[in-house]
Amino acid sequence: QANSASLKEQLKMKDQSLRKLQQEMDSLTFRNQQLAKRVELLQDELALSEARGKKNKKSGDSSCQLSQEQKSVFDEDLQKKIEENERLHIQFFEADEQHKRLEAELKNRLEVLETDAAQHQAVVDSLTRKYIDTIEKLQNDKTNLEIKSQTLEREAKECRFQAEECQQQLKSLHADLGRRLDDSLCIINEKVPFNDTRCSQYNALNVPLHNRRCQLKLRDIAGQALAFVQDLVTALLNFHTYMEQRVQIFPIDSATDTISPLNQKFSQYLHENASYVRPLEEGMLHLFESITEDTVTVLETTVKLKVFSEHLTFYTCFLRKILPYQLKSLEEECESSLCTAALRARNLELHSDMKKITAVFEKLHVYISLIVLPSIKPEGLLRTNYSSVFTHIAAGLHGFHNVMKEISKHYSQKAALEHELPTATQKLITTNDCILSSVVALTNGAGKIASFFSNNLDHFTASLSYGPKGGTEFISPLSAECMLQYKKKAVAYMKSLKKPYSDSVPYEEALANRRVLLSSTESREGLAQQVQQSLEKIAKLEQEKEHWMLEAQLAKIKLEKENQKLKSSLSGQLIEPMPENSVLLNAAEREKEVSIKTSREPVKKMSLIGMLTMTTDSKESREDLIKNHYMARIVELTSLLQLADSKSVHFHAECRALAKRLSLAEKSKESLVEEMKLASQSISRLQASEMLAKQFDGHTPWDRNTSWHLVPGPNIDVP
Repeated sequence: QANSASLKEQLKMKDQSLRKLQQEMDSLTFRNQQLAKRVELLQDELALSEARGKKNKKSGDSSCQLSQEQKSVFDEDLQKKIEENERLHIQFFEADEQHKRLEAELKNRLEVLETDAAQHQAVVDSLTRKYIDTIEKLQNDKTNLEIKSQTLEREAKECRFQAEECQQQLKSLHADLGRRLDDSLCIINEKVPFNDTRCSQYNALNVPLHNRRCQLKLRDIAGQALAFVQDLVTALLNFHTYMEQRVQIFPIDSATDTISPLNQKFSQYLHENASYVRPLEEGMLHLFESITEDTVTVLETTVKLKVFSEHLTFYTCFLRKILPYQLKSLEEECESSLCTAALRARNLELHSDMKKITAVFEKLHVYISLIVLPSIKPEGLLRTNYSSVFTHIAAGLHGFHNVMKEISKHYSQKAALEHELPTATQKLITTNDCILSSVVALTNGAGKIASFFSNNLDHFTASLSYGPKGGTEFISPLSAECMLQYKKKAVAYMKSLKKPYSDSVPYEEALANRRVLLSSTESREGLAQQVQQSLEKIAKLEQEKEHWMLEAQLAKIKLEKENQKLKSSLSGQLIEPMPENSVLLNAAEREKEVSIKTSREPVKKMSLIGMLTMTTDSKESREDLIKNHYMARIVELTSLLQLADSKSVHFHAECRALAKRLSLAEKSKESLVEEMKLASQSISRLQASEMLAKQFDGHTPWDRNTSWHLVPGPNIDVP
């Protein structure tokens, strides 16, 4: 809304400026018309003056000069007016175009801002409705919380009393624990020996911590190093073998002519390269196999590193032995008649590269010999120098990589020049390609080893130089072996102490049992109530049982009487036969009389409850109906009672669960209230920042427009 209002104000200002420019245009048009009229008048005067000049040629030269001067003055004045008119026309056209363009931009911007304002208004309306609902909800929550606060105040009073009791218990426990601490310190001072860690020699035999993860990491690193060394050994074997083939065919092919004695000796030495190169792989393999999970790998215990160092020494001696022959062979190639100046320059570069590669291997041999010293002669290398030695090894590997890159570059140039020679054979071209591929493999292998060692430099420094607690170093590899023996004994002892676990309950069954246990624990009070109700129900059933036992006895007596009646009636029929109808009537009358008598005679029965006096009814159908009705009613009530008991237990458990959920919901509600407060604060901050941004966006074009209007316009003189 603020942006739309500011844009409307800007539009009004632009309309005012447009009207002002239109007025200026009208004034300029009016002035142009006046100037045109004045020009016509001047032209008429000029024509009259020319006519007069023709008539009065004799008037003299002075009048002609005067008319010419006036004409020139008029022409200059006219030219100035025309130029000024043209300039004003150009300014007006430019201002009009700029105003139209600005008006179109402002209209587009006004439409965009109106849509944005409508969207913002919709968002504000939705937020307002949401906030109104939230406020109503919070007011309801406030009333509930006030009620809850009152209950919490009562609970707080109870908690204060409990806190006072706990404070008293804490004081007593503090005094008890202080007394126990004094007793323990006294026992420690008297019984535990003093452990001096000042002098490292006293702690050299302390058993260091065995880090299985560190051992696995070192074995993984050793495996990677073994793979890199294997690739490097393969590349070195190929390089020396292809160099031997090259010496046999260039500069003189041994198949057609005899090569020089120097190259023969050089070829013989190169033929022996496998006996010097392959042991490097074997030494690295032995070192990898010596690093296991059950060992402690430090510089003092890596005895197999000495084997690798010896093999590297042999290979360095081999390089030192073949270096003079290699240099002389390159010089012999330079002295050949087929060697050009460019080829000679490449040979000289390879001459210096071969010296560098031998120097690099000698440097690596020196530093690897240094890290072997702790396992042979512990005092030969101080522990503080371990990191510097590893750093120099990393630098040497990077130097090896750089030298191999130079050799690859120079030899590729040399091979390209040799292939251009007229005497270059296919055998030479193939050999040069093989040498180039082996040099590239050497370069890649050297780069991988250098980056691998640099990446693991910190791990080497930290893991290969730790020692026993309190000591600065291992005395010798023998002490490390002793420590490993102690470790094995400790492991065996722990295994002997370890007992096999008995078969446990499956997880799913244990989880189900836990749920049942929790539900039974939660419904303990309900079960107690159910037991009480069951006891009451049992008492009622006992009373009903006594009642029905009495009823059964009464029915039995009644049955005996009825049997006697039947017997007497049957005996009467046998003694005095009568017509059938009269007999039936007499029997019915007797039954009525007997029933009346028996109904009037009281029947007494004693039981555990007391004496029950009842009168028997003559109508058996009615008694059966009443009895069946009460029995059905009792069964129905019993089933309803059991159903109500089970429902009450279930509802009680549900009420306890709902109470817990209610407490959790109240806690989450409190957290949500806090989050809502923070959200409302952030919304207010965002609204304030948005208002500031809108004000800034609204003021910026206004300032530009006002500054544009403050530019002074042209002074127009309207005659």
